[in-house]
Amino acid sequence: MNKRVYVETYGCQMNVADTELILGQLGREGYALTDDPAEAHVMLVNTCAVRDNAEQRVVGRMGELKRHKRPGVVLGVVGCMAQRLGSTLLDEAPHVDLVVGPDGYRGLGDLIDSAAAGHRVADVEFKSWEHYEDVPQERPAGQPSAFVTVQRGCDYRCTFCIVPMTRGRERSRTLEHVVREVEPLVANGVTEVTLLGQTVNSYHDGVHDFADLLRAVGAVAGIRRIRFTSPYPNDFTDPTIRAMAEVRAVCEHVHLPVQSGSSRLLKRMGRRYDRATYLACVDRLRTAIPDLAITTDLIVGFPGETDADFRETVSLIGDVGFDDAFTFRYSARDGTGAVRLPDPVPADVAGERLERLIEHVRSVARQKNLRLVGTTHEVLVEKIARRGERLQTRTRTNKVVLVDGPEAWIGSYRAMRLAGTSGATFTGVPAAPVAGLAIIA
Repeated sequence: MNKRVYVETYGCQMNVADTELILGQLGREGYALTDDPAEAHVMLVNTCAVRDNAEQRVVGRMGELKRHKRPGVVLGVVGCMAQRLGSTLLDEAPHVDLVVGPDGYRGLGDLIDSAAAGHRVADVEFKSWEHYEDVPQERPAGQPSAFVTVQRGCDYRCTFCIVPMTRGRERSRTLEHVVREVEPLVANGVTEVTLLGQTVNSYHDGVHDFADLLRAVGAVAGIRRIRFTSPYPNDFTDPTIRAMAEVRAVCEHVHLPVQSGSSRLLKRMGRRYDRATYLACVDRLRTAIPDLAITTDLIVGFPGETDADFRETVSLIGDVGFDDAFTFRYSARDGTGAVRLPDPVPADVAGERLERLIEHVRSVARQKNLRLVGTTHEVLVEKIARRGERLQTRTRTNKVVLVDGPEAWIGSYRAMRLAGTSGATFTGVPAAPVAGLAIIA
């Protein structure tokens, strides 16, 4: 009987991709995935360390999972939280047997065996050479989209961000290896890939840059859509923007984190641009790709944020015309530069600003989405929607469209007329293809 592993994943797309690596590595060692922790020989929680509440969720969840422990069953923490806390997590959580950072997954089998034998173990060593090139990722069957990690780590030192301390130095995979991973995905029904990196458009393998990578992946037969996340505003070179405009597979959507609309605050955050530079980047992108949709990340309550700084962030939403935004209240992270900054923002003030920011983001997005009602778009049918019997589909500009249709449509491309919107998502009805939409069923 196969040994069984149960995995829960928290955080970003990079963690999702890393879970697929973990399952691929353990699959080679005889483990099968289970969705029931009660029958697992190994329970792993793949963690995020970006915000304190994410870590607290994991701490609580580990307490819940310990009730499934039996003699020889291993409970482990992997990922960014594991890297940040290291072996101290073993001291603070006696029910945890195993702590492994993002560069330690290759040795998971041996570490699990040691933990099952009663030895509590940790591996949080950074390995600058590790790209897991020979580890086959175990991806969910039947999905038309896949994450492909092209870069690991980060060399930037934004004062609010823990990622350089949990992911290590930036390093890029070779273009050849990325293409070699993408090609067999097509044989398994994948037509859309999302290229992943902490500052993905700074990709460089020593010979090829991100523009070269977009063109190479776009040339893979059968790849119909390319997305990428998350880019850094300063790293959008002219060749990269030209590749985005010229490679048909590259979708007309960019998630472009800004964090704040205040140049003063951006400097305190350690960002390498100011408001004007960010707006100039947006202008360059939209000049090359007029229909480009732009989403972003925004932080409120950063140390020293004044009412004037906050108003600049609010005004930027309208100036750019963001299609959506992930909004966060600043979370202090030990080891980052921001914890030493003076003038903390009171929690109630930060909370009130967050509510106002969310309201403004939704208002701008709603107005943009209302103008799209009645237009026809190519959608990729992704999966059955969470609620009801509808299908979830997505436009090239990353708009979610719920449609009625058979499950057999999953993985196909359809022409859909946007019939209505809730402000965030759309409902769609089948439409005749229009010029430029080469729909395949």
